[in-house]
Amino acid sequence: MAWEEWERAKAQVADQPATRMQLNQYPADQGGDGTQGDLVASQKDLQAVGTAAHDLFEDFTTYSGHARVASEAAAGGLKGEGFALGGALEHVTERWSEQTRTLLDACAHISNHLRFTKNQHAADDSYIAGAVSSIATLDEGFDDRKGH
Repeated sequence: MAWEEWERAKAQVADQPATRMQLNQYPADQGGDGTQGDLVASQKDLQAVGTAAHDLFEDFTTYSGHARVASEAAAGGLKGEGFALGGALEHVTERWSEQTRTLLDACAHISNHLRFTKNQHAADDSYIAGAVSSIATLDEGFDDRKGH
């Protein structure tokens, strides 16, 4: 870009009205209870997720164990008879076990995290209630000094 082009571009921009910032937002009037668009998770919802994760953990532990044992037996039998498929099935069984542990760890993590979160929120609520009641007591002291 030549110097003259740069000067012309600056002059064009300077002649335009000032640009104002506009923030996009969710339209205010959407009806309903006013919570549309807000993330809301009730204790009932969180409990359902935690229960589902725990149930999946329990059931999958049982059923994946049956599949692993049967697959290991089949792989051993095929390998013992000299079939190459036995080695392949053994490899699949090892991968199955690894993936099973990953899924079970994730389920346990979800369940444990939700339990921790519930306990932490209860502790936070207790702390906040104590702090607010202390402020109320302090306010009463100031009201007494004013003669109210």
